Amino acid sequence: MEISWQRISLKMAAPFRTAKALRTDKETLWVKVTQDGVTGWGEAAPVDTYRQTIESAEKTLAVVAAGPVRDVFEIEQVLDALRTAHDDQLATVAAIDAAMHDWVGKRFGVPVYRWLGLSSGPIPPTSFTLGIEEDTDLLAERIRRTAEYPILKVKLGRPNDEEILRTIRQLAPRKVLRVDANMAWTVDEARSKLAMLAAHGVEFVEQPLVASDLDGLRRLKEARVLPIFADESCVRPADVLALRDCVDGINIKLSKCGGIRPAMTMIRLARLLGMKVMLGCMIESSLGIAAALQLASMVDYLDLDGHLLLSEDPFDGIGRAGGRLTLNDLPGLGIYPRKPC
Repeated sequence: MEISWQRISLKMAAPFRTAKALRTDKETLWVKVTQDGVTGWGEAAPVDTYRQTIESAEKTLAVVAAGPVRDVFEIEQVLDALRTAHDDQLATVAAIDAAMHDWVGKRFGVPVYRWLGLSSGPIPPTSFTLGIEEDTDLLAERIRRTAEYPILKVKLGRPNDEEILRTIRQLAPRKVLRVDANMAWTVDEARSKLAMLAAHGVEFVEQPLVASDLDGLRRLKEARVLPIFADESCVRPADVLALRDCVDGINIKLSKCGGIRPAMTMIRLARLLGMKVMLGCMIESSLGIAAALQLASMVDYLDLDGHLLLSEDPFDGIGRAGGRLTLNDLPGLGIYPRKPC
């Protein structure tokens, strides 16, 4: 098994602000695993929250590439070893995980979801994320551009949160709204905002508190104003167990947990514990989104819109209609470059 990679420069269609940062672009890595004349692809989208950078991702890939020769067929053993050795670089491990799954699918001529024993549908519609926007006119314009998406995920965490929601509701009175605070609130702030969010018809709230405040999440859940979902609090399978009775649901992202394999474990654990499950993403191209989309039939909610926020996506293969993403029947992840390599 040989590993190679190259940088991908992704530009946002519009500046994207959360409670933590403002982003206009993102660099990711196109990771390739080659064996027996077949090449599988994955995408590494380093996560700032976990102190990952494009440089740390490349350093990790260099270490893995220079290590002992590995066999893609030994996928479980190889990926377990990589997650143990590079636990602080799980976005990079997720890319190798995706590339190995893509390789197996291409090697045997089947889509990844099929050899995992899953279905291509029906799957939930994806939400489309609105970043924090201080300018009401710009917010209105962005809402108008989301006409085909029935679900909006709204980033909050500013003093004008209610004004933002009021504007959205005026322009999109019938859309489903979900809120992501990205750890912006204290327990008291969250308590004061939940009733307001409920009044605007918000479906659920994602990560209102800092990741470590599990007791605070529990208190918000027990208040039963709105369902509470964990994102930054839920990284690895062990976190699912720790969040039992603290939240109503979890947001699983392959870049956080290390790929398809651990994501499936987390989904099954959440189900056993009575939690709802959402599949989320980072800002990434269709290549990264496709890896998560293989698991879409297993979950309740999708937030796989990272590629939809780009001015230009370098890959293709994911269908889209009426806010629903669709898989194809091509082998592997089903993704191919828009332009010749």
